Parts: sequence; structure tokens; C-alpha cells
Amino acid sequence: MIEVQNLCRNYGAVKAVQDLTLCVPGGELFCFLGPNGAGKTTTLKILTGLLKPTSGSAKINGIDIQDEPVRAKKLIGYIPDMPFMYERLTTSEFFEFMGLLYNVPGDKISRSLDELFSLFGLLEQRATLVKELSHGMKQRLIYACTFLHDPEILFIDEPLIGLDPYTIRLIKDLLVSKARAGMTIFLTTHILALAEDIADRIGIIHKGRLAALGSLKELLDQNPGTKTLEDIFLRLTKE
Repeated sequence: MIEVQNLCRNYGAVKAVQDLTLCVPGGELFCFLGPNGAGKTTTLKILTGLLKPTSGSAKINGIDIQDEPVRAKKLIGYIPDMPFMYERLTTSEFFEFMGLLYNVPGDKISRSLDELFSLFGLLEQRATLVKELSHGMKQRLIYACTFLHDPEILFIDEPLIGLDPYTIRLIKDLLVSKARAGMTIFLTTHILALAEDIADRIGIIHKGRLAALGSLKELLDQNPGTKTLEDIFLRLTKE
């Protein structure tokens, strides 16, 4: 479960996030939408412990991310839009390194490498240097590494950037199946069709404030005259 209460983050005079309050229950696939500069990535970085809020709180399964960051981060998987990777390691070495960071036992790392590399079509790249992978293959590797320690809560910033149609379908199906199995997923995206396809609930943030929250049906009911998520988004984020 993710609990956000009166969250604010300022950059000098700029209020990037303003009084944000929301709750994402366990096992929900939550899509967080908003225009550029609306506060999506700032919110995500606070929830993952990469930024300190100006005020307010964020809890992961009841653990305050600021008070007990190590304990909270053990429960989290995080895939940023531009992940940092050690490009002079092979894919297998990078995978093993990520497992060691989370204290995953060696036998599980070896077993999971075969399982996850097979799932993400990476078996033939086991000895390939990370720097030699295409963008799409790097994204597949990041997903494989993120699932290695079985996170209870997964944060993703723009999950489908630069991916081919096959990988997009793979990721979409995987996220839905993980959520149905109990994983809590919080993702940001500019792709409204993705949110329509997979989200249990949708949040729309505009100028740092939560403008809407609910299932697609609830959002349509709350905004008479709209027929699509695009209609709702454009209405709520219009300057």
C-alpha cells in the first residue's frame, strides 16, 4: 500500500507538488498522468526516497520513506525513465550485481537469471556487454533486474519509452499479471491509451495538484460530456 498525505515539494518559489493526498491499495495498478512539469516525476522520486518533501508524508506499507528509508526501499522496485546502468558489465554480471545489492541468495540469483532472461528474451545476450545492447534490450534487462528481488511495490516512470510493439505487449501483460498476483504498481505515463488499457485507477495531476482520481468509468461519470480519457485529460489540464 502507498499512502501519501498532504505532500508538498518546492523548488525555491516553484511549487512542484502541492498538498497531494492519495492512497493506492495493495494489488492495484495505478496510472499517474499529467502534462510535462505537472509534478509526476517529483512525486515518484519522493515515493522512492530520492527526494525529500518540503512537507507532508509518504508511506510504503505503513513505513515512512523518510524515517526508515532502508526498510522501505527493501520493498520497492523502481524503473526510472532513464535508468543508470554499468555499461562495461555483461548482462549476467549486471543482473548478479543487482541481486547482491538486495542481498538475494546466490542460488536464487542463478535460478532467476535463467527464468527472467528467458521471459525477457535475453538468454542469447548473457555474455553481451550492457553498452552493446539496444535501448529496448536495456529496458528488458532493467525489468528483469527489478523483478529479481520480488518487490511488493513497483514504481515505473514512463514504462514504454522507445520499445517495440512486441516488448510493449510483453510489459503490459506482465504488469497486469503482477498486479493480479498482489503487487502494487504505480506508474507515470504520457500514453493515455496505456492507462485506458491497464489501469485499475487513474490519477491526474496538474500544476502540482491532484485534479482527478478514480477508475476510468468514475472519471467519465465525474466529467459529463466526455467520452474518452483524452477528453477528460484535456479538459482538466487546460490552461
